[in-house]
Amino acid sequence: MFDYSIIHWVTFLGAAALLNLSPGPDIAFILGQTLRNGRQHGFAAMFGIWTGAALHVVMAAVGLSAILATSALAFSIVKWVGAAYLIWLGIKMLLSRGDSFEPSGSVSQQRKHSIYWQGALVSALNPKVAVFFLAFLPQFVVEGAGPPSAQLLLHGSLIIVVAACIEPPLVMLGSKLGVFLRQNRRVGIWMDRGLGALFVTLGARLAASTR
Repeated sequence: MFDYSIIHWVTFLGAAALLNLSPGPDIAFILGQTLRNGRQHGFAAMFGIWTGAALHVVMAAVGLSAILATSALAFSIVKWVGAAYLIWLGIKMLLSRGDSFEPSGSVSQQRKHSIYWQGALVSALNPKVAVFFLAFLPQFVVEGAGPPSAQLLLHGSLIIVVAACIEPPLVMLGSKLGVFLRQNRRVGIWMDRGLGALFVTLGARLAASTR
C-alpha cells in the first residue's frame, strides 16, 4: 500500500509547495492576523486555516466535494456565505481606528480562540478550495497503490504537512513587522485599511467566481 515512485513524490510535493505559497484568503488571513495582533494570534489563525483545510481533505476523500462540484445550488450557497463572511471581516478592518493592533504583551485566550474559528470558517466556507482538492488530489491516485479514498486522504493530509513547513516561518517574519506596526498607530490604521480592502476584494472575487 502507498507504493509510489520518487518522481511521484517530487511532483506532488512541488505542487503542494506552490499551492501553499500562492496568495489567497488563507495566507491573507494568517498574515493579516499576525501583523495586527502578533505571533500567537497568527499561529491561532494558521491552525484555524489548517482545520478548515482538513475538512476539505476529508470531504474529498469521502466524495462530498463532488456535490459542490456538480450542484450549482450547493456551490452557490457556500460561495455566497463565504463571500459575505470575507467581506464582513474586511468591513470590520476598514472601520477600525487602528485599535486592533494590540500591544504585543496583551494576549487574550478568548481572542485567540475567536481567531482560530474565524480561520477555520475562512477556509471551510471557500467552495473553490473543495473543488480544487477534488480536481487536484485524484491526479496523484495510483492504481494498485491502495484504496482511492485512502490515497486521497494521504495526499490531502500531506498538503497540510507541507503548509506546516512553509507557514510558521511566514508567521515569525510577519510578527517582526507587526511589532513595528503596533508601535506606529498611524501606520497601523493604514494597514487595517489595506487588509480590509484586500478581504473585501477577495470576498467579491469569490462571489463572482464560478465552478
